[in-house]
This record gives sequence, structure tokens and C-alpha cells, in this order.
Amino acid sequence: MANILIVDDSRTSRRMLRAILEEMGHVVVGEGVNGEDGFLKFKELKPDLVTLDITMPKLDGIEALQLIRKNDPEAKAVMITAAGQRDKMIAAVKYGAAEFITKPYEKEEVEKVLKRIL
Repeated sequence: MANILIVDDSRTSRRMLRAILEEMGHVVVGEGVNGEDGFLKFKELKPDLVTLDITMPKLDGIEALQLIRKNDPEAKAVMITAAGQRDKMIAAVKYGAAEFITKPYEKEEVEKVLKRIL
């Protein structure tokens, strides 16, 4: 199973995603509360996969993705998005996002996405 870093400014979202990932057998190695924090934790923890909420303070998910991919071009990132963020999703693909998961989380969707990239 994979070591995963969750980056989201919503504590509730982090908690919900953590529960799904741990139920699947993955290890959540850390949590970031904004894009800047997520990037720093990514460098420190070197997870197999990072989930990045698109809309966050300090650095948004796309800015954090750019820094992460610059630091590690092989980094696997899954963007977390709310409905109606199509332009941001296109930008995230351009900068190397592997996949997307939409909120609210559905366990089946999370499992399907992670199986594709891990």
C-alpha cells in the first residue's frame, strides 16, 4: 500500500479522506493545511502520492503542484476539486496532475483513481 500526504485547508475534508484511505490499507504519512505547508511536508515526508485540494490559502493546489513537480518530476499528485472548477482542472493537468477526485468523497471513486495511478 502507499504512503499518502493529504493537503486540504478543510479539517473535515482531511478527516474524511484519511478515513477512506486508511480503510483501503494506505498509510497517511501527514497532512498539510494549505499549499505552502503541503509543499514543505512533501519535501520532508517524500510520500508515494499527494492529494491536493485546488482551492486553498497561501498557495492553491495548482501552485503547490508546480513546486512539488519541480522538486520531484516523478511525484504523483491527485487533485481534489469541487464541481465547477473545469479551468483549474485543465491547468492542473498541464502541470502534471495524475488524476482528480471530486468532493464530496465517494469511496468507490477514490479507490478507482488510486488503483489507476499506483
